Formats: sequence, structure tokens, C-alpha cells
Amino acid sequence: MLTAFDHVLLAAPPGSESELRGYYVEVLGMTEIPKPPALAARGGCWFQAGSVQLHLGIEKDFRPPKKAHPGLRVTGIEAYAHRVGAAGAPVVWDDNLPGHRRFYSEDPVGNRLEFLEPLP
Repeated sequence: MLTAFDHVLLAAPPGSESELRGYYVEVLGMTEIPKPPALAARGGCWFQAGSVQLHLGIEKDFRPPKKAHPGLRVTGIEAYAHRVGAAGAPVVWDDNLPGHRRFYSEDPVGNRLEFLEPLP
């Protein structure tokens, strides 16, 4: 029986780990978590906030997906959007999901991210 997501893996180009750390830790407020040694040798980095884990794996011929993305639930979405935008990332609001406020953005390597907050 499926009970929960353990993590979501996004791809990234070789050599982008420092840029990803700056974004996921400093901008999104996540914590970097250590990769097991056998996996650390492959490059990439893992991040966590609460029970949410995002793994960034290195892909030699990386191309960011145009549509696929994780949906990340946040609190205080207006402040969060300001924080993301102030870091130079795009903030594109979308009001097509009833009962939620949401916006789309991209990480420094072009991975699409959706941020959403249920309306009270």
C-alpha cells in the first residue's frame, strides 16, 4: 500500500551543486541533508524542509522539463513569493486551482516549481 512520498528527484547539470545549495537553502529555507557516501560520489545534493525532501541528481545531458514539476505547499505565500522574486527567480501567479493561491517559479537551473497555499 502506498502511504506517502518519500522524496522527489529533480535533475541538474554537472557542476551546479553550489548554485543549487544557495537557492534551496538560502532562498527556499530548506536544509541540506547528507547523501549516503555511495550516492554522494555521483554528485548532486539533497534538501529537506519538514517531511518534504527534494533530491537533485546530476544528469550529463540535462534539459529542464517544461511542464513536470513538484507542487510545494507553503504558508504565507505572499511573503514566500516576494522572497523567491527578490532572489531573481520568476514568480508567475496562477489562479486556476480552486481553493488555493499559487505561483510557479524556476530554480537556478530551470527546474519548474509550483508553490501553493490552501485558502482559509
